[in-house]
Amino acid sequence: MILPIVAYGDPVLKKKGTDIAKDYPELDKLLENMFETMYNAMGVGLAAPQIGLPIRLFLVDTSPFGEDEELPEAERNALKDFKRVFINAKIIQEAGDKWAFNEGCLSIPDVREDVFRQPEITIEYFDEHFNKHTETFGGLIARVIQHEYDHIEGILFTDKLSSFKKRLIKGKLSNISKGKINVDYRMRFPNQKKKR
Repeated sequence: MILPIVAYGDPVLKKKGTDIAKDYPELDKLLENMFETMYNAMGVGLAAPQIGLPIRLFLVDTSPFGEDEELPEAERNALKDFKRVFINAKIIQEAGDKWAFNEGCLSIPDVREDVFRQPEITIEYFDEHFNKHTETFGGLIARVIQHEYDHIEGILFTDKLSSFKKRLIKGKLSNISKGKINVDYRMRFPNQKKKR
């Protein structure tokens, strides 16, 4: 089932997510719905707060980047096969010199800005079967993970922009929070009542 994506301005996007237990109700169904929602919106990552759940869960599928001819072949190959679920994730190390990449977010449509992030991370997490992993990732995979990880920490990519850049996009952000935007996927705006 395709779920509505929560728009910028909703308080759930600023909440730090809580850990979930192995017996979280209907986890398989939730993951299935999240993947379907992400693919429908042409995303490469989706975090639970973006569908209104303040829990530490996100998923990533970087395969669309695998088609990008401008990337080195080795990175394209890594990206096209990378699909993961991250539960109760914790970044334990970030390394390297920060680099800029133009990021966007399904909760903040039509806003893209350069964000500086470190190129390598080590992250501890549980997969969908609640098996524990500690892995190190680099490049675009690390960046997508960092972006989604920020969501479960209550941080949006716009929070990482300079005050000057924030002033430039203030009007756009205001329009998004008011629902004054056209998107080709389902969204829920802060002023909308939840459907029962």
